[in-house]
Amino acid sequence: MQQSLTAGPPPFQFSYGFGQTWMLKSATSEARGLPASAGILFGLGLGGFFDGIVLHQLLQWHHMLSGWYPINSLENLKLNTTWDGIFHSLTYVFVVAGLFVGWRAVRRRQLVWSGRRFIGLLLLGWGMFNLVEGVIDHEILGIHRVNETAADSQRLYWDLAFLAWGVAMLVTGWIMVRGGRSR
Repeated sequence: MQQSLTAGPPPFQFSYGFGQTWMLKSATSEARGLPASAGILFGLGLGGFFDGIVLHQLLQWHHMLSGWYPINSLENLKLNTTWDGIFHSLTYVFVVAGLFVGWRAVRRRQLVWSGRRFIGLLLLGWGMFNLVEGVIDHEILGIHRVNETAADSQRLYWDLAFLAWGVAMLVTGWIMVRGGRSR
């Protein structure tokens, strides 16, 4: 369903609906999609926020440095809480950078908005977050594991599930982005 507004030059067209491309496009200008970097930065930030809020704070399965400094003293808790805050600050920077890149693109040109592509880019960024954080922090550096409340023999399975979740988001995101280009 399309609706045309002719309030003044240039005319704008709106396409809307679930699974369809949403656009605000000048009839006389060339429209482009949201830069991939904006969606990926949003995804990195949202992945980090989910990890920090859900795994660090709500479930308290781990903290940023709890593999190196276990939460067995007030001093270690304070150190981990500080590094959790630094981690949250970095994820905040990713979100702000995504907003900045997106905002600049909107101000420079009219955008063709594909909800499918945007969600795909978010999933790509979040999947990247899970894979990089999972491989580097959990496996290589060992600064924490996904679920440190689980028995030692079960922790690797939680880490592998976290990585599989990241791969699933990357694959799903890639499929959505590829499909979103043609819409």
